[in-house]
Amino acid sequence: MEYYEDLIVGVVSKFGSYAVTREEVVDFARKYDAQPFHLSDEAAAKTHFGRLPASGWHTCSMMMAMNVEHMKAVGHQGLGSPGVDQLRWFKPVYPGDTLRCESTILEKRRSQSRREMGLFRHELTVFNQYDEPVMRFNAMGIISTRDPAGTD
Repeated sequence: MEYYEDLIVGVVSKFGSYAVTREEVVDFARKYDAQPFHLSDEAAAKTHFGRLPASGWHTCSMMMAMNVEHMKAVGHQGLGSPGVDQLRWFKPVYPGDTLRCESTILEKRRSQSRREMGLFRHELTVFNQYDEPVMRFNAMGIISTRDPAGTD
């Protein structure tokens, strides 16, 4: 199990592998981001993308799927997040790409009012199969403490 006390500032976690398919790109776009260049090769060919790209919001969703699987694997005792900052999409994600993640713990602190909880900030980067960053954001996470009476 991974609790607040187990998080170490500066530690980088590498995880995930997500194969992006054309069917999933189009299905996501139909439901959530129905811009023409996310729906057809012909429309995408007329843009700077040149071919069908995944929605940036789809990239966020694929990252979250990998993140949740990683949290399950390490027994992360997460309690949610108050939000993300500085979300950036650097490169398009295309069908045929394979994505992976890296997360770096930037800071952490124990809640002063809720000692059973800690907060941490991390930077999460999504890479494609060429090790090129395609997306990055900073986020705060809330996590259970192992020992509510503990100090730090």
